[in-house]
Amino acid sequence: MTHLFASRCRTRLHAVTHLCSMLTLILVMSPACAQSYPNKPVRMVTAGVGGGNDVVTRIVAQGLATNLGQQIIVDNRASSIVPAEIVSRAPADGYTLLSYGNSIWVGQLVRGEMTHDPIRDFSPVAATGKAPNILVVHPAVAAKSVQELIALSKAKPGALNYSSGATGASSHLAAELFKSMAGVNIVRIPYKSGATEMTDLVGGQVQLTFGTASVMPHVKSGRLRALAVTSLTPSVLYPGVPTMTASGLAGYESGSAYGVFGPAKMPPAIIARLNQEIIRILSVPEMQERFLNAGIEIVTGTPAQFVAEVQSDMARWGKVIKDSGIRAD
Repeated sequence: MTHLFASRCRTRLHAVTHLCSMLTLILVMSPACAQSYPNKPVRMVTAGVGGGNDVVTRIVAQGLATNLGQQIIVDNRASSIVPAEIVSRAPADGYTLLSYGNSIWVGQLVRGEMTHDPIRDFSPVAATGKAPNILVVHPAVAAKSVQELIALSKAKPGALNYSSGATGASSHLAAELFKSMAGVNIVRIPYKSGATEMTDLVGGQVQLTFGTASVMPHVKSGRLRALAVTSLTPSVLYPGVPTMTASGLAGYESGSAYGVFGPAKMPPAIIARLNQEIIRILSVPEMQERFLNAGIEIVTGTPAQFVAEVQSDMARWGKVIKDSGIRAD
């Protein structure tokens, strides 16, 4: 009996020792995994060529290729759904990443169907940038401040109109948020062509818009008047232009936000490595200049901060979309 008991004890001790060894090996391998990553090319999936997503992705990809010593392949997809589909189904090994803006979840909120949750179905890695809107009016509009525009809109409900891109575009949502917070009625005029929209805005066929950096040449020439920028703090993109908060709408914020995601359950060590490298890239003056030239401010932070930003953005636009009854065309 004593011999049997001793034998069982030795067996259990061996099992425990083996388990401890395995756990130790896993703990040792985790940072080692991050150090050896990547050992082959990395694929970054994003939107079609030419837009803000593409610009941000290519700048970040160039920096990552240098810092990581591996080729970073930019995979452009015209659909807003396909990039998320590809990355959500990819192995969670850090070799397939999603570089996209908040339009990827805003579009789902507009359609009323969250097929890919940015928190549940992905591993948020790092914020990369923001492109705030800028509220501009035609000079014929008798308003030289946000408060004057609100007063004019309340005095003549429905008399002022604003131009916007497609349903759910940043210019559309920014105007709907303004209407909600200011309690005004301004009429949307949607455009399929940005060139036609700008022609009508400068020509006075529409009175105002929540534009992007592309409106600045017209502001500088006097063909448009800038009233406010939609970032929470003053923007380096629009020096001297007050924020909406400073103009009386406390907490107002709108615009495009960009970031990098991996598939769900990506190893924390790889997330941390990518986050650190992206922050390094965006701290380089040359990269910062390229972002600003594209009308985008650099934004960085920890993965946890990025998660909080995404959750806040989803909550804000979810409410605006629901309250305004916005639905995809």
